[in-house]
Amino acid sequence: MAKNLESNVYTMLFASGMVIIVGALLAFVSSSLSEKITENKRIEKQQNILYAMGVNENDETSVDFVSKDAVGDVFSKYITKQLVITGNKVVEDPNAYLIDIKKEATEAKNPNYQRRLPLFIGEKDGKTLYIIPVRGKGLWDAIWGYIALDDQLVVQGVYFDHQGETPGLGANIKERFFMDDFKGEHILDDGTFKGITVAKGNADPKNMDKTDFEVDAIAGATITGNGLSAMLKKDLAMYIPYLITLKQ
Repeated sequence: MAKNLESNVYTMLFASGMVIIVGALLAFVSSSLSEKITENKRIEKQQNILYAMGVNENDETSVDFVSKDAVGDVFSKYITKQLVITGNKVVEDPNAYLIDIKKEATEAKNPNYQRRLPLFIGEKDGKTLYIIPVRGKGLWDAIWGYIALDDQLVVQGVYFDHQGETPGLGANIKERFFMDDFKGEHILDDGTFKGITVAKGNADPKNMDKTDFEVDAIAGATITGNGLSAMLKKDLAMYIPYLITLKQ
């Protein structure tokens, strides 16, 4: 007897079969690429951390990371210690850079969960640097980055990136002219945490005053700038109880 290819039963069986086949294929592809995805994440995070502490291949205007082939060895050379701060507990963890701070923020909505805060300690040109990961919300999607501080909690470098900010506007948070403005900025005022505000129309457009807790905003990117300001204040504040001990 010929099959009724237009029947509802046949349609449901065919659709179910396709779902199973496609699902199995996607699971196979995901599994086969998982190691590559993990490796790419490692490379990107290490490049970003090194960039923030001034270890990169920039020329006068470019934003160039340590090469993929070399980044593992360079990271091991400059990053001397990785810490995880959980409440009042601080432990060393050589894989702290793999902590997903987005996931940690989500988990922390549960009052019974103690958020893990990764902190990277590096040595460059005889100076100890403390590199902090930050993550927030821009105009359209996520923004994130790394802030490198010295033992006086003065910014020595940053790296910012974004998921989908407007090209030529908010997307410029990852351009040299903006990121370089953060170098030398203070985040404490007589021991009180102030953070850094991306300020529209401030009185220091050339960013000569490093103790005003402001950098000049990007024209036409007010919401992205506000999101970056909020990100810095929110995430840096979580590290202050530990970082303040460095000054004692």
